[in-house]
This record gives sequence, structure tokens and C-alpha cells, in this order.
Amino acid sequence: MSTAVKIDEEAKAELEALQAEIKLKTGKKVTQQEILSQLIRSATDDRSTFIDSFRDGQVALNEAAIEQFNKGKISSGVETDETDIDEILYG
Repeated sequence: MSTAVKIDEEAKAELEALQAEIKLKTGKKVTQQEILSQLIRSATDDRSTFIDSFRDGQVALNEAAIEQFNKGKISSGVETDETDIDEILYG
């Protein structure tokens, strides 16, 4: 089954450049249809990242980013409770 999809000139040029780069780096000639099919499979493998790419502004961190952030935390060895925080903030 073949269906036509309209894309703008810039996207078409990028698709052609990608096609040429694949040929250059792999030695394999692939069709634009194969490239688009592979791009769709890649996008569906990581749906949340793909969907987030259409959001305006910042998006929530994914689990990997949160884990990476938490790896950078260190403990000072000093326990802090609510009263300590109140004292620091409000005197």
C-alpha cells in the first residue's frame, strides 16, 4: 500500500541529505520510504520523547534525567528537620 505524504521543501531537502549520508557512510542505497519507515519505528520506540518534542516550553524530566540529577547529590552528614529549616528561613 502506498500513500502520498506532502512535506515542505526544507524537509524534503533534509530527507535527501540524510539519504545521501546513509549511502556515503554505509555504502547501502536506501529509499526515502525506507528512511521514513525507520524514523517512524524509532519515534514509536520512544513515544514519550517524541511526543514531548511537540510541547511548547520545558517538559518534565524523564526517569533517566531524574536519576542522573540524584547521582550528583551528596550528604553533608548533618540531619536537618522542619524546625531547623524554619529557623534558617524565618529566624
